[in-house]
Amino acid sequence: MPSKREQVLDALLATLQAVAGPEVRRGGDLPTRVPVGGLLTLRDGEPGEPEVTMSPLIYEYRHRAEIEVILQPPLSVEPTDALDSVLLALGEALEADRTLGGTCLWVEPEAPITSDLALEGTAGIIAAIVPVELNYITTGPLA
Repeated sequence: MPSKREQVLDALLATLQAVAGPEVRRGGDLPTRVPVGGLLTLRDGEPGEPEVTMSPLIYEYRHRAEIEVILQPPLSVEPTDALDSVLLALGEALEADRTLGGTCLWVEPEAPITSDLALEGTAGIIAAIVPVELNYITTGPLA
């Protein structure tokens, strides 16, 4: 059976896969090409220091993961509109089940950090990083 951390990250990945359009993956290198519908990449992030309750022994984590959103919309589409559409769909998917199927206590996305890359004569690439706080409890740091 996977650790609680892996269960939560797998549930988050499954939620990302419900977003229509972009290719979804966990970790890995930045792509050399952006898929037609865009790309959502889950970065595992850091679980941070837990709050520990001694009786019974419980570790409560506020794990900070990141979702990278990378799009290269056609020239006929405004890049910020395309990114906004994907971010709205991502927000709806996360808000539909804030416990990720019961694997965590609460999921809280934060405001996106956006950037763009324009190359002359090509459709620009627009990207965002969406920090996500995953609150969950477990019986030990490796459990």
